[in-house]
Amino acid sequence: MTARLIDGKALARDIESRAKERSDRLSELPNGRRPGLAVILVGEDSASCVYVRNKTRACERSGVTSHEFRLPAETTEAELIALVKKLNADPTIDGILVQLPLPKQINPETVIFTIDPSKDVDGFHMLSAGALLTGYPAGFRPCTPAGVMKMIEAAGCNPEGLEAVVVGRSNIVGKPQSIMLLEKNATVTIAHSRSKNLADITRRADILVAAAGRAKMITGDMVKPGAVVIDVGMNRDENGKLCGDVDQASVEPVAGALSPVPGGVGPMTIAMLIDNTLLSAERRLGSAR
Repeated sequence: MTARLIDGKALARDIESRAKERSDRLSELPNGRRPGLAVILVGEDSASCVYVRNKTRACERSGVTSHEFRLPAETTEAELIALVKKLNADPTIDGILVQLPLPKQINPETVIFTIDPSKDVDGFHMLSAGALLTGYPAGFRPCTPAGVMKMIEAAGCNPEGLEAVVVGRSNIVGKPQSIMLLEKNATVTIAHSRSKNLADITRRADILVAAAGRAKMITGDMVKPGAVVIDVGMNRDENGKLCGDVDQASVEPVAGALSPVPGGVGPMTIAMLIDNTLLSAERRLGSAR
């Protein structure tokens, strides 16, 4: 058996195509316009520059107007917050994304909590997190976990009644991922760096989401035969080559479906950012789905 690879690029393009149709409809409304996404990059972190470039290209494909703000690394927290507040008040901006990581002199939580929750298309604000936890239909879903759920669906997997294991407990992926799987009636276990007998836990999983940030930590002997394995990791191996948290070479012969790195969760994260931006614009212009 060889796992079917889940093509995140193809799924993302489909979401972007539908976003373009939604953007076209918004632009045709009385007093309508294209959705606007503001992306703020502080400093010259190489990975962040790549992410911002990819997001800009996705905006172009999706009919979203991208507003890019590149600030020097020495920018103060007060200066960044002033920009965020200005964008909060701009009626043409539907989404605000502050690219992480930020320079050490800036507290990311302070900045994130300054973003207007109705423009929090990253889904990081405490109000978005609270809405997800309580099932309240407001706020925005964090982009990476939302993309993972789309990939599980694309693999033909219905989580209801299945055992799901999420390796990693971050606020950005692990915790919200577990809630989204619970919403689909999976039985969910969160494992992490302090978990004992990790392999025994992961081998129970019908759905395994690896989001711990450790290169190739999930190996074939840790995977249940036929499981759906989603690799959220983005690391460099000993040779400097891009890799995930899953050792694809040993897992692919065991799993039923597997998301590759690159070309898996990464494009889907950006696609769900675009989807959230469209949702924000639809709410703002009175055309929500």
